[in-house]
Amino acid sequence: MAFLLGCEKVRVEFPTKTVFESVSLGVDEGDRVGIVGRNGDGKSTLLNLLAGRLEPDEGRVLRNGAVRVGVLGQSDDFRDDATVGEAIVGERPEYEWAGDARIRGIIAGLASDIPWDAQVGALSGGQRRRVDLVRLLIGDWDVLALDEPTNHLDVRAITWLAGHLKSRWKQGAGALLVVTHDRWFLDEVCLRMWEVHDRMVEPFEGGFSAYIMQRVERDRLAALAEQKRQNELRRELAWLSRGARARATKPKFHVAAAQALIADVPPLRDELALKRMAMARLGKQVVDLEHVMVRFEGEDGSVRTVLDDVDWIVGPGDRFGIVGGNGAGKTTLLRVIQGLQKPSAGRVKIGQTVRFAVLSQHLDGLSDAGDDRVRQVIGRYSRRTMLDGKEMTPAQLLEKLGFSRADLNEPVRDLSGGQRRRLALMLILLDEPNVLVLDEPGNDLDTDMLAVVEDLLDGWPGTLLLVTHDRYLMERVTDHQFALIDGKLRHLPGGVEEYLALADEREATWSGARRQTRSRSDGSARTKHRQDASARAELARSASSDDHLEAENARPQLSGGEIRTLRKLMQSNERKMETLKGKISDVREQMAAADPTDFTALGDFQSQINDLQQQIDALEEEWLEAAETLGE
Repeated sequence: MAFLLGCEKVRVEFPTKTVFESVSLGVDEGDRVGIVGRNGDGKSTLLNLLAGRLEPDEGRVLRNGAVRVGVLGQSDDFRDDATVGEAIVGERPEYEWAGDARIRGIIAGLASDIPWDAQVGALSGGQRRRVDLVRLLIGDWDVLALDEPTNHLDVRAITWLAGHLKSRWKQGAGALLVVTHDRWFLDEVCLRMWEVHDRMVEPFEGGFSAYIMQRVERDRLAALAEQKRQNELRRELAWLSRGARARATKPKFHVAAAQALIADVPPLRDELALKRMAMARLGKQVVDLEHVMVRFEGEDGSVRTVLDDVDWIVGPGDRFGIVGGNGAGKTTLLRVIQGLQKPSAGRVKIGQTVRFAVLSQHLDGLSDAGDDRVRQVIGRYSRRTMLDGKEMTPAQLLEKLGFSRADLNEPVRDLSGGQRRRLALMLILLDEPNVLVLDEPGNDLDTDMLAVVEDLLDGWPGTLLLVTHDRYLMERVTDHQFALIDGKLRHLPGGVEEYLALADEREATWSGARRQTRSRSDGSARTKHRQDASARAELARSASSDDHLEAENARPQLSGGEIRTLRKLMQSNERKMETLKGKISDVREQMAAADPTDFTALGDFQSQINDLQQQIDALEEEWLEAAETLGE
């Protein structure tokens, strides 16, 4: 593997803190690295350092001279008056980029629904993000450095991006550095992890799940070492008090397999107990939607149906997740549930004991805090709240959410985005609602804080409604997921994966309908103009006939033996692919049972999986070629 870039004994210091101290790292061809850590510990700084956007105070940044690095920042540099086309391809002539199948595929994957001539300033945050991604991805880069690439993207765009990055380079080529809090994305794309903490960067092999298991083992060993140190101190104290050294044997510790680390971990939450507690607080009825319809009328008189005959019962203790594309109507549905949006038709029944609390994307609940400091804000709350069967004071809850004593004196307006979101969530919980509505609660939170928030929500005894594009968070804290598609609310027994399949099926249906519409439109146009342009129509029919005959003559004529051979090849490849998939499952089971600290063994297992997947890809390509030759 060729070295691409890295750093050697770098020190980065800002006026108020030292971010890195003597950090040395290297990125080789084939690396796919996810960068995680607490907010403010230096993830974006590390990315900018390696990308050459930031100079270290000490040490040096190394780069192979021919390496091309493409960078995606957390915000774009587009002019608001630029068109989408100008933002993506700049001044490049159309024939140059439109003739490139790779570029067309990226545009179709991320920006097919965005008008090419629309002004960037008129786009939503998610649309601007997708345009910026397209701009970057159509370039030819050896290294991609992505800072929060999933921000503002919906589930489908995130899934497409993951698939693109996995197949962008051949195995062992190119390199990816990505900072993100999206744990599903990290697991899907990354083969290594870097944890940024305490002015250092600690490497881990494997994706996010492997990183978490290795961290658990690391913390377990650290706890054992601390326990041993404390025992030694106690023995020294005993010797001092008794005047004779006590004999002690040195314990031997066995490093258990990864499953042993979680073998005695109880279920995430006791659903039955939470539902009983929720019923005690809410009664039997929370919110019932009966044949609800919401329509909006445009300035041109057009009518758009956002919710179409929706029936939905939200009961005490239900934990429901809502997915859907941007603009699908998720926010409208939440407003209807709270009684803030009157439906155009149908009925909404809200239980008498229901007390809503909303954590919005824009943190509206903190708008009244002004210049108040954190301690002043929480000082207004004297009551304790029940979480996971335990009473917690505001101070205890604040500490659990990662606030230090120094943070108490910070003005609310000076808090980071993640701190503001955690404070807003805490104030909501202290208000003791019984129906919690969370709209993108994971924004601005690092992976550790997301885990803390999930832990809090696991013990919260009420009804939970969650809207998020974070697949991991969605399936982690909710028990059932629902999708809004074309105004209809559909239950998803298969989770987010089922929603993606439904969305793909819908898009394929729409594409077919558009092609039929264009075909009918073309036929109508020919009928209308036939009398006035009969000679031209006859010429067009003649040319079309010639083209058809030419295509028929160009198509290879297969003998019966050739057809049988191709069908046998397809059947054989199908059997081989199934066998290889079974082998991958076996290797993954062995990998899960292996010692999580044995990086060499884990790397060997991953190499086996990659080799088997390459064999599957080759067989699949042969299958597709055979099917294309047969015309199937």
